[in-house]
Amino acid sequence: MAGHRGMVGSAIVRELRRQGYDNIITRTHAELDLTCQEAVNRFFSEERPEYVFLAAAKVGGIVANQSALADFMYDNMMLEMNVIHAAWKNGCKKLEFLGSSCIYPRMAPQPMKESCLLTSELEKTNEAYALAKISGLKYCEFLNRQYGTDFISVMPTNLYGPNDNYHPDHSHVLPALIRRFHEAKESGAESVTCWGDGSPLREFLYVDDLANLCVFLMNNYSGDETVNAGTGKELTIKELTEMVADVVGYDGKIEWDTTRPNGTPRKLLDVSKAAALGWHYTTELRDGIRLAYNDFLTNPFRAER
Repeated sequence: MAGHRGMVGSAIVRELRRQGYDNIITRTHAELDLTCQEAVNRFFSEERPEYVFLAAAKVGGIVANQSALADFMYDNMMLEMNVIHAAWKNGCKKLEFLGSSCIYPRMAPQPMKESCLLTSELEKTNEAYALAKISGLKYCEFLNRQYGTDFISVMPTNLYGPNDNYHPDHSHVLPALIRRFHEAKESGAESVTCWGDGSPLREFLYVDDLANLCVFLMNNYSGDETVNAGTGKELTIKELTEMVADVVGYDGKIEWDTTRPNGTPRKLLDVSKAAALGWHYTTELRDGIRLAYNDFLTNPFRAER
């Protein structure tokens, strides 16, 4: 399990344990730097894992992506190539690579099918991260085609839930809103300013639902093409903002800074492939936001992350 301390990785570990799997190998970043090829090769040679969930990644929102383009590309390319390559060289039975819906073109037909990959230009605000993720899923595909491996990939939509990153500058939109409205409520602020104009459409998947799909796919899917992970439902950022404010209990004014970027106009995944395999999400957005807010309130490190 690569990335077990992150939001996605920790959710997959919870799901594996819930389903009765207990021989789970993990390493912290301090114990194993996945960007170091020698260290990764040594780990795989010594441990010989049979199944690998590759959930480790350098992640962040628009600000983080735009301010550290080179870092996002280098770190993600290095860690994923090292892990995938070492898994192949050491005879891993199956590997599952986790990407992101940002791999799809900025103006892709909606909802986005797996087949629209690389059909037109990417969104510039997260291009570096997207290129790294595309490289990872393509490397899995090429190993399958050249060497007969069973390496699969899954592309989640926007995720949220327990163990999320609530950092004020480096988090994604939903956890950022949770923190912003909570702090506004606590301080009695009369208004909260949000980026853009609120018009972009977004889809959100509770991370424990993704984890359930990841284990399901590991047991039930083989193929070169990725599998989308989402709900098939979308709402505007304005609607999301109002929903988060309501769940948190903030009743002040919401204002919009239209000098800030909106990002991709619309990002809705076509989830018919996962549905045809027999999987469907279970956590509705408002319920998931309540669970995420409770996690925020009980996470003692939320201010530092």
